[in-house]
Amino acid sequence: MRIILASNNAKKLAELQQLFTGLPIELVAQGAMNVDEAEEPHVTFVENALAKARHAARATRLASIADDSGLCVDALGGAPGVASAVFAPAPAAAGDREARRRAQDGANNALLLQRMRGIADRRCRFVSTLVALRHADDPEPLIAFGRWEATLLEAPRGGGGFGYDPLVWIEPLNASVAELGADAKNRVSHRALAAAQMRLSMRQVWKLA
Repeated sequence: MRIILASNNAKKLAELQQLFTGLPIELVAQGAMNVDEAEEPHVTFVENALAKARHAARATRLASIADDSGLCVDALGGAPGVASAVFAPAPAAAGDREARRRAQDGANNALLLQRMRGIADRRCRFVSTLVALRHADDPEPLIAFGRWEATLLEAPRGGGGFGYDPLVWIEPLNASVAELGADAKNRVSHRALAAAQMRLSMRQVWKLA
């Protein structure tokens, strides 16, 4: 079964492809189908994920899946939240999409550290919401959630991952997310937890073996 991923993030595609290994599905990024990014006007992850999944399904007439995820910091009232990817103003950056994304990640991390300067409460969590649709007007979307409890560091650690990974410390693993290998991350991350729920729903509701 071909499913359109409502994202053009190559690293997110790679993560989800690994997390859905074993299911009879082919994940294809919407960019490969010439589908533009959807608007994300909502204040919750689930509403934005549903909007993105509907947009991709309607444009391609195929099943779709969307992930809306981000970092929620308790001391900031849940921010960056749904604005995690664009927390800071877009920096001037040349190059391809991935180069611009890396520049944005750097600006986001710098702004978050600035906002958290002098704040003792560093509790945070990565949140992932997955929504899957059989078609754009599917009345029964599959919805899965994952939450990964963590602590915000005062300086980046590690060179792997993307986004806020260098700032997020996972106490049970004694490492930042950026210090984890892809395999380790995909076993325990917020997206892994959401994907495990989604796999079960796809098997039970969509009857995917």
